[in-house]
Amino acid sequence: MLPRHNDPIAAIATAPGRGAVGIVRVSGKGIAPLVRALCGKDLKPREATYLPFRDARGTPIDHGLALYFPGPHSYTGEDVLELQAHGGPVVLQLLLARCLEAAQAPDESPEAAGHAILPGLRLAQPGEFTERAFLNDKIDLAQAEAIADLIDASTEAAARSASRSLSGAFSQEIGVLREALVHLRMLVEATLDFPEEEIDFLQKADAFGQLERLRAQVSAVLARAHQGALLREGIKVVIAGQPNAGKSSLLNALAGAELAIVTPIAGTTRDKVQQTIQIEGVPLHVIDTAGLRDSDDEVERIGIARAWDEIAGADAVLFLHDLTRMDQADYLAADAEIARTLKRKLPPQVPVITVWNKTDMAADGLLRRCMSAQEGDARQLALSARTGEGLDALRRSLLEVAGWQSAPEGLYLARARHVEALQAVAAHLEMADEQLAAHAAHLDLLAEELRLAQVALNSITGEFSSDDLLGVIFSSFCIGK
Repeated sequence: MLPRHNDPIAAIATAPGRGAVGIVRVSGKGIAPLVRALCGKDLKPREATYLPFRDARGTPIDHGLALYFPGPHSYTGEDVLELQAHGGPVVLQLLLARCLEAAQAPDESPEAAGHAILPGLRLAQPGEFTERAFLNDKIDLAQAEAIADLIDASTEAAARSASRSLSGAFSQEIGVLREALVHLRMLVEATLDFPEEEIDFLQKADAFGQLERLRAQVSAVLARAHQGALLREGIKVVIAGQPNAGKSSLLNALAGAELAIVTPIAGTTRDKVQQTIQIEGVPLHVIDTAGLRDSDDEVERIGIARAWDEIAGADAVLFLHDLTRMDQADYLAADAEIARTLKRKLPPQVPVITVWNKTDMAADGLLRRCMSAQEGDARQLALSARTGEGLDALRRSLLEVAGWQSAPEGLYLARARHVEALQAVAAHLEMADEQLAAHAAHLDLLAEELRLAQVALNSITGEFSSDDLLGVIFSSFCIGK
């Protein structure tokens, strides 16, 4: 633990702004003297007490509830004091300032000899209360991240999945994998100690079967973690195409609101318009961009450049075509140029969905001819952004390209780093399988691959975590949490 982890800390634990109730939280070792100084008496553990919160002159700042949780039976594992007052920003700032002031006042008790009541009390950094909970073994790292994910959840499905992760569902699955991996490592390490019995010993212990079963378990957990990461992060979908292809109308139709201005004038959209929608609980960050074309208008050119920047960072692109103009040679040539640029700028793994828009206005047979002309393109569909026809098919297609499957019962939320760690575990186990198949000559390499697999697995729940990783994770939390 770093030296700062021993400091007592204090912060406002509720969201900024006005509210009915606000909370000031203090956490640290041996904060009972501060409790007496602030509340005028000792408090019964885990029992709410209504009393006045007074300043240094004895004048009440507010009246509210005080709760004292002696460690280790608290959120952080340390002594914790919570002052629940009226939720005005000024009141809470006064209470926080009073906590910091009282901590530096001399302790009048005989055993304290005039030392400060709680020396070193300082303002908490973002996420520091939850970081203390992790460091004091109240929760593991995956559960700590689930707290932030629960607060930030943008859909009901994400909130429920984050709650499952917080309850330990994801951590339990990682624990099962770790137990199987440790058992396999034990067999290999024991075999290295008795080289004359190498292969027979491993065969009798069914090391081959254990490794295959472990790989299958990791694959299953990785698939669920990928779904959980998708539920948390969502995907970025960019709508691209020429001016007046119906991009803004499609955004409005997907969002169910008039977010983007729609006019017959080419170049109406000059900058991106973004809206997050949800399909089956999966957040989709849909971005409408400026129409792609050559332009002499400086403002429009900037908007087009920004459109290409958004396209370059997309997880999926909807390439919109206007069916009412598919018989115009210049329009077809411009569409072909956009298609070539998309192919050049986008990584191969980013899907481009061809969308034929304005089916309600297209000439008979035109849609069939257009789709036949791109028969090799499996990702194409037709719709009318104006009438809504075909939108459900588009939604299903977006979930498909995102890799979403029907949410299994008990899905937990996961992060990109969890997926990356599990992918590393799978890669090390694959290498271990190759070493095991090579028999005795490579048992030392097999042992190393299994060790690396466990290191990657341990990083998920925090059995092995660098201070830099902890800094990145907890800095994204809000202050007071």
